[in-house]
Amino acid sequence: MSEVKKILEVIPVDEMDQIQRWTHDYSKKFSKVDDEHAKEMVEKLVSEGDLTNEESVELVNVMPRSIEELRAFTFGWKKLIVTEKLEKIKSILLSKSKEEEQAKTPSDIES
Repeated sequence: MSEVKKILEVIPVDEMDQIQRWTHDYSKKFSKVDDEHAKEMVEKLVSEGDLTNEESVELVNVMPRSIEELRAFTFGWKKLIVTEKLEKIKSILLSKSKEEEQAKTPSDIES
């Protein structure tokens, strides 16, 4: 989601077709982290979380915050992941979102 947002931000809005505008608007509203953090998290999830690239991207797009939410994904993937590994995955996801929250200025938080 973050990469889509970055790609579409270089196109002037008045030059976008309707689908591109909808997609740009959606990606602005729903991307959870910036594109650099998203790439880092995907790489870490693949290497340390034993997930595929597709599974990692799905998690970064949604950013589940609990083991229960993570289990909902693994159930959909028909994959059993032990609790210790889910904890590791959760810590990777939460670490980047916490970094971004801390990096926000007070004016960012108010708006």
